[in-house]
Amino acid sequence: MARGRTIARLVLAAAYAVAGVAHLSRPGGFLAITPHWVPMPELVVAMTGVAELAGAIGLMVPRLRYAAGVGLALYALCVWPANINHALNDIPLGGAHLSWWYHGPRLALQPVIIWWALWVSGVTDWPFRRR
Repeated sequence: MARGRTIARLVLAAAYAVAGVAHLSRPGGFLAITPHWVPMPELVVAMTGVAELAGAIGLMVPRLRYAAGVGLALYALCVWPANINHALNDIPLGGAHLSWWYHGPRLALQPVIIWWALWVSGVTDWPFRRR
């Protein structure tokens, strides 16, 4: 189980590192899906990139892993409204409208991403806890 958790942690850290770089280097698409009620959207998108990079690094540092897992789980919860906004308002990215074949699974997997951050950081062992 430890090896599986390590591999899952590496995959999640890599995904968040790539996303963090994307938020900082190409914010346009993220700004497009940011709900209108979010104040200072440019700053928020930049800070989400920083948060993703910090979380990715934190997952790799044993002393910071637990906090990084909690932080990334909360982060994933907080950005869910942008994913919902993207889906419900059919916001095109790069001129492309994404269908519900993309949006449905993307929205449904958000709780899995939240759990994943908590599991790889050791916050939870569910559902793999030994009895």
